[in-house]
Amino acid sequence: MTMAGALPEILHSERLDERRFRFGSVDAEGRDVVFGGQLLAQMITASGALAGGKEVKTIHAVFVRPGTITQPIDIEVTPVNAGRTFASDSMTVWQGDRLCARGQVLLHAPEPDLIRSELEMPDEPAPEEGTPSRAFVFPGAEMRVVRGTGDSAPGPAELSFWTRYPAAPDDQVASQAILSWATNGLLIGTAMKPHGLNLADAHRTISTGVISNTLTFHDAFNAREWLLLTHDIPYAGRGRVYGRGHVFTREGHIVASFVQDSMVRGIAAGSTLDGRTSM
Repeated sequence: MTMAGALPEILHSERLDERRFRFGSVDAEGRDVVFGGQLLAQMITASGALAGGKEVKTIHAVFVRPGTITQPIDIEVTPVNAGRTFASDSMTVWQGDRLCARGQVLLHAPEPDLIRSELEMPDEPAPEEGTPSRAFVFPGAEMRVVRGTGDSAPGPAELSFWTRYPAAPDDQVASQAILSWATNGLLIGTAMKPHGLNLADAHRTISTGVISNTLTFHDAFNAREWLLLTHDIPYAGRGRVYGRGHVFTREGHIVASFVQDSMVRGIAAGSTLDGRTSM
């Protein structure tokens, strides 16, 4: 059990050398595939270990091919530049010699406001009024759905839910990693809701997968406190989905935004789920 203030086990790593870290995996999808939100969280953790006091501002990840939860995840951090205010790292995710994902992390040292404005939080019910769920949020985190559902049940393409991880430590890197997990897994199901497709058929009669995910942090927060994640789908078509969302504190401040490109298509005969041709 993770104690309050301790780094969650899935974010612990073995340091293989100066810039290479090894992580474990969890079964987040009920199948032998590493969840993209886990990779986002682990990339943030690896970059944060070398950040020198800077915070992650934006992470952009491209998921090249699926990994297996039965093997360790190795993340190699390559510095691109390091200045007084900004720095950036290139992230490469391997399983053995198999490339699984690449990421780019922009880090910064926050500065005093010269100007400030922010998107107004939608008028959604409080977390105490939501429906409990655990779909694709950080392991052990709470989730309360207040608009839509956390699956692809028929309805409008909309979703809002609250989440918190009561054991989160007082560490911005850990809070960013914990939140990043929840930004990755629910836009595809939200996009499918108006179209009569069921997320339960994913990887059976339809093929779905996240292609890329970009997450930008605006302000400091603690994942111990309730955070509202809103989702909407500006476009779905040509076998692709473009989804986006925002994250707000209970006090109404926006702390992060995310966008995702993903795939929703029929499974072609003779193809495997990672896009390679089968024999």
